[in-house]
Amino acid sequence: MRDAAPKTVYLAEYTPFGFIVEDVSLTFDLDPHKTRVKSRIAFRPNPEATDKTFFLHGENLDLISATIDGKPVNTEQTDEGLTCPVPDAPFVWEAEVEIDPANNTALEGLYMSNGMYCTQCEAEGFRKITYYPDRPDVMATFNVTVNGPHPVLLSNGNPVKTSQHHVEWHDPWPKPPYLFALVAGDLVAHSDSFTTMSGRKVDLNLYVRPGDEGKCAFGMEALKASMKWDEDVYGREYDLDLFNIVAVDDFNMGAMENKGLNIFNSSAVLASPETSTDMNFERIEAIIAHEYFHNWTGNRITCRDWFQLCLKEGLTVFRDSQFTSDMRSAPVKRISDVIDLRARQFPEDQGPLAHPVRPESFQEINNFYTATVYEKGAEVIGMLKTLVGDEGYYKALDLYFTRHDGDAATIEDWLKVFEDTTGRDLSQFKRWYSQAGTPRVKVEESFELDELTLTFTQHTPPSTATPDPQPQVIPIALGLIGPDGKEVLETQTVELHEETQIIRITSLEGRPVPSILRGFSAPIVLEQDLSDADRAHLLAHDTDPFNRWEAGRTLARKALLGIIENGASVDEAYLDGLRAVITDDSLDPAYRALMLGLPSQSDLANTLYEAGKAPDPAAIYDATETMRDVLASHLKDDLHALYKANQVSEPYQPDAEQSGKRSLANAMLSLITRAEGAELAAQQYAAADNMTQQLAALANAIRVGQGAQMLADFEAQWKDDRLVMDKWFGLQVMEAKPKDAAATAERLTEHPDFNHKNPNRFRAVFGALAMHHAGFHHESGDAYTLLADWLITLDPINPQTTARMCSAFQTWKRYDADRQNKIKTEVARILATRDLSRDTTEMLTRIQGA
Repeated sequence: MRDAAPKTVYLAEYTPFGFIVEDVSLTFDLDPHKTRVKSRIAFRPNPEATDKTFFLHGENLDLISATIDGKPVNTEQTDEGLTCPVPDAPFVWEAEVEIDPANNTALEGLYMSNGMYCTQCEAEGFRKITYYPDRPDVMATFNVTVNGPHPVLLSNGNPVKTSQHHVEWHDPWPKPPYLFALVAGDLVAHSDSFTTMSGRKVDLNLYVRPGDEGKCAFGMEALKASMKWDEDVYGREYDLDLFNIVAVDDFNMGAMENKGLNIFNSSAVLASPETSTDMNFERIEAIIAHEYFHNWTGNRITCRDWFQLCLKEGLTVFRDSQFTSDMRSAPVKRISDVIDLRARQFPEDQGPLAHPVRPESFQEINNFYTATVYEKGAEVIGMLKTLVGDEGYYKALDLYFTRHDGDAATIEDWLKVFEDTTGRDLSQFKRWYSQAGTPRVKVEESFELDELTLTFTQHTPPSTATPDPQPQVIPIALGLIGPDGKEVLETQTVELHEETQIIRITSLEGRPVPSILRGFSAPIVLEQDLSDADRAHLLAHDTDPFNRWEAGRTLARKALLGIIENGASVDEAYLDGLRAVITDDSLDPAYRALMLGLPSQSDLANTLYEAGKAPDPAAIYDATETMRDVLASHLKDDLHALYKANQVSEPYQPDAEQSGKRSLANAMLSLITRAEGAELAAQQYAAADNMTQQLAALANAIRVGQGAQMLADFEAQWKDDRLVMDKWFGLQVMEAKPKDAAATAERLTEHPDFNHKNPNRFRAVFGALAMHHAGFHHESGDAYTLLADWLITLDPINPQTTARMCSAFQTWKRYDADRQNKIKTEVARILATRDLSRDTTEMLTRIQGA
């Protein structure tokens, strides 16, 4: 049986902490099992607080001593923290605790990764280090002393005293405890420097394990590019003398923005042409930018409470998307973001895990690091920028940085700076933060004489989180494409405020085709009844890159649904339009490669479910395979020419130009291999001098059943590189036939290099299984059982990773009764596990209660 149900925390019940922390001093005497942490914290009563209870969070701590103003104090301790009597005046709390980093497998607080000490304190990990008011609105300056027999001893801020096995650090900027960081170990630094716009020199270091020095250069350049971009675009200058990044093998997240000491999952920072794909390089560039941008949007201005998490994460995701758009292809980035949003956030909004961008309650905050908070939160920022314009947006941001520097802010604070600078009333717009669900906007059109009438109707399906959703402010960017393929109305943005609104456009010569929701100007589902001919017209002529891609995507979805439901043939007009796009050398190769992508099998399942039909994953898989065969056949005269034309002969660079060419060439290779077998894939594998080409060749060979020898060769070549081996594990599951997916994953768990305690390796196998739609939802139910078995095994070791993997079950209501019952059985079995973590309990309870 489980522990008692975890306590629910409510936004409406927020109260400030009863005391202000003026200064923190910490001393660490490092030991794998008996690390001693001494704290000296200066408190004073908070005049704005009504609750004067002195409560310090603390979990898994062995309290050695505690004093107030030098005198021993009697404490009342629970599993969550301690209380004690305190004076109604300023006082100094001192305590000493002992912790066990080596056995901290949850990877929260201070833990060890292959002999290296590191921390992860967001959201509530600091309480596993020492007793403290572990909440984001408690901000203070920190002085940290680290003692240990390690060559490198790091913490936040600037070093003020260094000797052998002893370093003292001072962070002059007040910060909440979740931004505390400490790293100690045998590390080597890849060093550089950056000169800020005011002329200050900042020393930069990327610390890695010995042997990884050759994978640091790209990360360092990405950091410097991020620093320069934030100065140029937002006017934000870095504010310490030192910026350190550390690569850690065992890390639950991608990276963490601790002030001056970013800690990264190794997969999110280490890169070389031989071991990393183009997608790896782009991801690393974006994550480094994201964590650096947090210096201002997250660190200098943090969130008052965890309900405001989107305030730092949504804004910073938006900023890193801007950065990537400037560094690479803006249209490709926008389309990629929307693909990700629809794949991850839309199902969340439409299922049992639905919650507003700013939730009203939670039991375990770790479960709200979600696509809704991050990706939908970023979309809300984008809409706000659209509504107020570029000038209004940056003027509001300047006021935000000035007004709230050093604050723990709220969504109300954020919106107020926009109202104050632009004069707009954003009270209705605020519903984007308080309502769950994806709005659906239906558009109906009529054309008479020279006038086009567009009638928009918005509706958000009710959910448990938002039972009575109200109309929202929705910016709709639209244009018109004339019968001759020319644009007759350039992009304009109309604002929907009411449930139904009518837009009229006059003085038109002939009926145009409306191009609506250009650039995906709002995170909605658009219902537009266009004919196949109209969509083919947009595919051929739309000047908006997103809507041109969307037209092709919609035609592909319709073709796939036709194959699934009645074996229909694919419309020649769509195929010809697609050929016109991919053979157009004036278009970015990366964009052309995206045009060849098909809707995901999960997306097709959701489309069928929304139409009132139980999707058959096997039929969806078969239809997708048929569609790819059709593409290979229809485009056969162009495949080899496009493959050859997009080969890169220059030395490898992970830039947009080369990456785009490799992307298009590998899209061609996929179709060629499907039609002709793996001969060309084998040639590319043998000649590859970079991981992008090698892995693409391997994947295509596996896909057609001719990759066994390549897999063995790949393992022999890369068995000592942990990040490349993650690719090897994941690829086999992703490319398995549906009936073999669960068995492949199970076989890989028996491999000597499988380590379920390492989040990257666990996700490589089971993340791949969960994303293999037809394999995970195979009628046998074997994948459900296998995943449940391993989640039960992992939960007592790493609750965070376990809880996040539970989301694989969130779409269970889409499927037939047999699959539903199988999933419900496995969810109930996990929930019946003794001492199940509160992280996993909350996630599965919400899924189960759908």
